[in-house]
Amino acid sequence: MIALIQRVSEASVTVDGKVTGAIGKGLLVLLGVEKDDDEAKAQRLRDRVLGYRIFEDDEGKMNLNVQQAGGSVLVVSQFTLAADTKKGMRPSFSSGAAPADAERLYEYFVECCKAKDIKTETGIFAADMKVALLNDGPVTFWLQV
Repeated sequence: MIALIQRVSEASVTVDGKVTGAIGKGLLVLLGVEKDDDEAKAQRLRDRVLGYRIFEDDEGKMNLNVQQAGGSVLVVSQFTLAADTKKGMRPSFSSGAAPADAERLYEYFVECCKAKDIKTETGIFAADMKVALLNDGPVTFWLQV
């Protein structure tokens, strides 16, 4: 399971002209699900995402996680993160989870975030989404479990 996380001042996702999720300060989480992923990996990734210290403390050092910084999370499904791009000019998606499994684990990840009492917004799985963000820093990290 893969999360590309971006520290944002604000972010939103729109589907068919309607905003389905929006946050202010926090993390935009682009989530990719691979074939061998399961609930245990989703929980570990949730712990890493929510615990990752990429927000500044009073001394300007990245020592705070999203909850300590008073932020929110916007989770967007992103199957292209599971692409194999090592060779050729076209990505292979053979390592990605089947759509039903990916959706189940995406929804599970979202529920795991909500269970930690953090405001969690979402896109719509497998929809054509328009994601807008104001990356703060820019600060972007790739987390994988």
